[in-house]
Amino acid sequence: MTANAQQRVAVIGGGPAGLMAAEGLAAQGLLVEVFDAMPSVGRKFLMAGRGGLNLTHSEPAEPFLARYGARAPEVSPWLAAMDAAALRDWAHQLGVQTFVGSSGRVFPQEMKAAPLLRAWLTRLRASGVRFHMRHRWLGWAPGQAPSPAMLRFDTPDGEKLASADAVVLALGGGSWAKLGSDGAWVDGLQAHGIPVAPLRPANCGFDVDWSEHFRQRYAGLPVKSVSMSCGPAAPARQGEFVVSETGIEGSLVYALSACLRDRIDADGSAIAMLDLAPDWSAEKVMAAVTHPRGARSMSSHLQSRMGLTGVKAGLLRECASADDFKDPARLAQRIKALPVTLARARPIDEAISTAGGVCFDAVDAGLMSKSAPGVFCVGEMLDWEAPTGGYLLTACMASGKVAAAGVGRYLDATRQRPPLGLDQEPVG
Repeated sequence: MTANAQQRVAVIGGGPAGLMAAEGLAAQGLLVEVFDAMPSVGRKFLMAGRGGLNLTHSEPAEPFLARYGARAPEVSPWLAAMDAAALRDWAHQLGVQTFVGSSGRVFPQEMKAAPLLRAWLTRLRASGVRFHMRHRWLGWAPGQAPSPAMLRFDTPDGEKLASADAVVLALGGGSWAKLGSDGAWVDGLQAHGIPVAPLRPANCGFDVDWSEHFRQRYAGLPVKSVSMSCGPAAPARQGEFVVSETGIEGSLVYALSACLRDRIDADGSAIAMLDLAPDWSAEKVMAAVTHPRGARSMSSHLQSRMGLTGVKAGLLRECASADDFKDPARLAQRIKALPVTLARARPIDEAISTAGGVCFDAVDAGLMSKSAPGVFCVGEMLDWEAPTGGYLLTACMASGKVAAAGVGRYLDATRQRPPLGLDQEPVG
């Protein structure tokens, strides 16, 4: 890039996408200022890494890309700019070694997000990136055309202005509002003609109308070694989930949450189909269940013949009908295909991430708004989603890299005059 070193870029949002954009911009010799509403950057990043920061995934490129579903064509150029291998190399350059877990997920050697974030911020500051904390972006004033030339912020010292040659919006989705991603930007962008698909929960739990007996006995317990599908004819995934007070949650549920959520939106409810014995063939289950049980109860029979007990047995009793239990052949079928009716997705603020956001047909290949030159959008602000497993973080960071390159091309083409930068006086 040959961008003028006097040119200034504002990055609004200090999550992984915004920080990666800032890194790419600073590498071009641009003056980069990061603004964030919170007292410190990367708060959702740190929270996500509490149980072990899942940076990315080691699976081959084709199945990796398929994780982005209908948005795979849009996300593909991002991964071409920064794929899983490149992300691992980037972490290594920060002095953070990584390893591949048994599930194929990639983690920092120390399993924590904080050391990586500290090293990253140290490098960003050394490259000249400036940070402005407790600066909540207020959007553009009514009647003002969206542009980087007049950015309004609410600060502890009152409203202030900043001006830049380009702006990268990295404001996150609508989940985990207490960490900064509250979706408050949606109405403002729509009011200025930038189309935004409604934000919806992704990687979320679902409500099930459990009986009081089942809830009291099994809430909080994990359900392991099962498979689940989004309906009778859909492909199944094996894993585990947790029975909650309100329904179901956990990694297996999150992997199917987009399909289940869309079914609920379309039909008012959804069926999560459970296989309680995924390692047993249907024939083997049928033989075990229909084997003469003598005077034993069906519960004792299933425990003896199949080891089906605890929360799995509770789920079978909860979700199978009385008629199923009267007919051993039908009960065997239910063990392999147990319908759990989901009433609704959990609230968006409980979700790990969100679907929806700025529509892809509203931005160009460099992620610049087609109706607002110089305004770029990255990360969860855009209308895509992905399951947990490192896919979310990889694509968010890759989008920041793509936007940084897009800003460079835009500035090369426009050669705007240097602005004044942060205005230290309150707006009257």
